[in-house]
Amino acid sequence: MNGGAVELVSVPAGRVTLSDRRTQRSWPVRVATFQLAAFPVTEELYRRVTGGAPPTAGHRRHPVASVSWWDAVRFCNALSVAEDLTPVYRYAAAGGIDLDATADGYRLPAEAEWEHACRAGTTGPRYGPLDDIAWYRDNSAERCHDVGGKQPNAWGLYDMLGNVWDWCWDRYDPEVYGDYRVLRGGGWFDEHWSCRASVRRRSHPDLAIDDVGFRVARSM
Repeated sequence: MNGGAVELVSVPAGRVTLSDRRTQRSWPVRVATFQLAAFPVTEELYRRVTGGAPPTAGHRRHPVASVSWWDAVRFCNALSVAEDLTPVYRYAAAGGIDLDATADGYRLPAEAEWEHACRAGTTGPRYGPLDDIAWYRDNSAERCHDVGGKQPNAWGLYDMLGNVWDWCWDRYDPEVYGDYRVLRGGGWFDEHWSCRASVRRRSHPDLAIDDVGFRVARSM
């Protein structure tokens, strides 16, 4: 945990095998120790950092949603500046973005980091019984819920599955989908089969979707 606005959990180093159902491909990735937010970014925190109007009382602890990948990147830099940290992301002249691996600020998790953190040492499709750990179509009443309302995984991370999908830093498959970015975790409207540690989804970085949010990470 840190002393700022975000509760961070230290995730130990490890190894995870990513897989893609579309291509039937799998590949191992080593993950270094890093920190990941215990909760998705809430509406309250997002609007406080970005200067937006405060959310209504019933939505302050909801995960922020309908935010694009670019919105999430801008938030990471804004939160870094607010906490006197060095921003991770730098905007390139051609409209792209570069990542400063030496910066101590906030960033989006890499896809491998996300899955390693989600699994928390488990090897099955989920880190617990789905109804105990996630808001999904069968129990969500087809709406978003406050963060932290379900059980965390063994490393103290909440809502890794269900509630809202998390944007990740990675491109999904650049050769086929160009700049589309990875989404992980499943959301409140998804069937049970989408709420698994290994499931990958993609979206264009400009799109904002009502069941997609994000959580922040920091390198160590």
